[in-house]
Amino acid sequence: MTSATSLFSPVEADLSLLSENLKGLVGARHPILHAAAEHLFGAGGKRIRPAVVLLLSRATGSEQSLTAQHRRLAEITEMIHTASLVHDDVVDESAMRRGVPTVHSSFGNRIAVLAGDFLFAQSSWYLANLDNLEVVKLLSRVIMDLAEGEIQQGLNRFDTDLSIEAYLEKSYYKTASLMANSAKAVGVLSAVSDDLKEQLYGYGRHLGLAFQIVDDILDFTSSSEALGKPAGSDLRSGNLTVPVLYAMQEQPALAQIIDREFAEAGDFDKAIATIHQTCGIERSRTLAADHTGQANACLAGLAPSPSRQALLDITHYNLRRLH
Repeated sequence: MTSATSLFSPVEADLSLLSENLKGLVGARHPILHAAAEHLFGAGGKRIRPAVVLLLSRATGSEQSLTAQHRRLAEITEMIHTASLVHDDVVDESAMRRGVPTVHSSFGNRIAVLAGDFLFAQSSWYLANLDNLEVVKLLSRVIMDLAEGEIQQGLNRFDTDLSIEAYLEKSYYKTASLMANSAKAVGVLSAVSDDLKEQLYGYGRHLGLAFQIVDDILDFTSSSEALGKPAGSDLRSGNLTVPVLYAMQEQPALAQIIDREFAEAGDFDKAIATIHQTCGIERSRTLAADHTGQANACLAGLAPSPSRQALLDITHYNLRRLH
């Protein structure tokens, strides 16, 4: 299967520069926090979010050059995303991320929380220095949404009455808001029309939701080695994702197992088996494909270019992760 990074050829050099700049932006005033950040940025990852920002920047401006503001927006986007991952791993007590130990398992909870706070603070500082109030509002909203999504997820643990709509709302807050609002911020910096700004927002929103849905499917269909964390970990922790919600519609008995929080021997394995026996995973694939189609439709206002094609390819790459 095509790798994510091979899709980014129009901005490959830009992403390489971004990786170096991220380490410099964190600064060396706090050696332990700097070490934690280096650990994070050195762990790899697909860099989907900054790649989307850079590709949209080229697609809405000049394919030949990027402004310093566009580059800084991509860096801020990755800093916010990384900060949210650090905090998520503490809350979820995750030992592994991208196949390597999480910050809190390497440095302890206290340093992990401080590292996440530090990255959020740094991203806010660099955001303010863009001197664009509309962009500041868009990205500040993202930081609020990330917290809201984490709160919703915590309050809804093992909640078998959770609706598909509530799941999508939480997924927007936790995943799609950053893609959507950073995409719109590109439009602001590129001075495109209000209509195109909203289309860019729509691309990021639907791409973000499709990515989250695919991740939630892979939690049931992929191996722990491929995931870089234990398979089924969301369900075990009480985070009910869309394959589970669809499965409960077919098999109400599944809700009873989840309600008792897998208290009886064999409950968890029985729940996993039940989900695979229903159409929950297939219906989730259809939902991901629907959001993919909507994301692609939002790119219609962009002129044909290598960057626009890469943005389309990213949406298809996401669905191919399921095969």
